[in-house]
Amino acid sequence: MNNIDSKNAIFLKEDTRRTCEQTLIGEEPLLIRIEDRPYSVIMRTPGEEIPHVAGFCLGEGLVDDFEDFATIGYCSQMDPNVVTVKLQPAGREKAASLLKRGCFISQTSCGICGKEMMEELCQMLTPVPDGTEISMDQALDCVKKLNDHQDLYKKTHAAHAAMLFDSQFNVLASAEDVGRHNALDKAIGKLFLSSSLEQARMAVLSSRISYELIQKAARARLSILISMSRPTALAVELGKSLNMTLACPAKPSGLLVFCGENRLKKNR
Repeated sequence: MNNIDSKNAIFLKEDTRRTCEQTLIGEEPLLIRIEDRPYSVIMRTPGEEIPHVAGFCLGEGLVDDFEDFATIGYCSQMDPNVVTVKLQPAGREKAASLLKRGCFISQTSCGICGKEMMEELCQMLTPVPDGTEISMDQALDCVKKLNDHQDLYKKTHAAHAAMLFDSQFNVLASAEDVGRHNALDKAIGKLFLSSSLEQARMAVLSSRISYELIQKAARARLSILISMSRPTALAVELGKSLNMTLACPAKPSGLLVFCGENRLKKNR
């Protein structure tokens, strides 16, 4: 099981035609089993499965604290494409309705199933606190650091990345994956498993911000999200309701802030 593979492609340009080998990003299914039952199947880039599932469970609302896990690990056959989770008794009771339904709406493939589902999503999220402030220069400096944490992208030109920063804008964790939501789950999961997620204040994402990334960030209590592309309209609405700051770089050297501009301070 590899996170990269090689395939042949044909290079065409005017009268030129030749075969060349290309490095491609890996993609395989990951089955998440919770309380001995299949909960969700996610297409992802192999690697960092345990942090991925930990971050996924936090984003779904299945757990609130690391102590809610009884166990989290590979299946008994040590298949890296299957991760099993058992919850503490209190956690099982708290997550009973989600476990009964399975596959919550954080996955793009599941879609938004009407107004009722969106209302339920909002009920499980609470506004993030004020406090962290950032200047435009600091924001753009953090964006520039993304390139240093995209080894998989440099090899395949097909990976998304997520970086998490503390209040002093030091990098706490980073991750890459074929899926943008997977990359954020993996980065959050690394801190969640080490009981250091409370230090995280901001995320820089290689992708656009959509509603499911707002959900995951809010569950991780991240107050600032900066993405390389513009957010969706729904993400801005949800982010605004959760007191989050959403922004993206603007050419030539500016910043577009869609909500939460109160956290932007003057450059020194």
